[in-house]
Amino acid sequence: MTKKVVQTNDAPGAIGPYSQAIISGDFVYSSGQIGLDPATGEMAEGLEAQTAQVFSNLRAVLAAAGCSMSDVIKATVFLKNMDDFTSVNAIYTEQFAEPFPARSAVEVARLPKDALVEIEVIARKA
Repeated sequence: MTKKVVQTNDAPGAIGPYSQAIISGDFVYSSGQIGLDPATGEMAEGLEAQTAQVFSNLRAVLAAAGCSMSDVIKATVFLKNMDDFTSVNAIYTEQFAEPFPARSAVEVARLPKDALVEIEVIARKA
């Protein structure tokens, strides 16, 4: 099966040896997105602002792949502090309609650029 690289300037560029997303068959696999503003390269300040920027970045990557948030079937949320789960969940809930994607949420010791939240998704192209 072939792989197609997804790249957009509307989301932060990769800060390592990876792609923003890969299309394989009918599926889009995004890399984790953190709260970096693609225009400035700066991290959004605070949990809510970072989470909102994460979703903006994910929407941009998915759009470049020909998808939208409604095509997401699985999300993985990485939190620096599990105590932030409720706050992130409130913003997360605004991004999706029912049926919600499957999801995992885990607390991690550290995220790139000391982000407070990182989210990756898998979407199925309609």
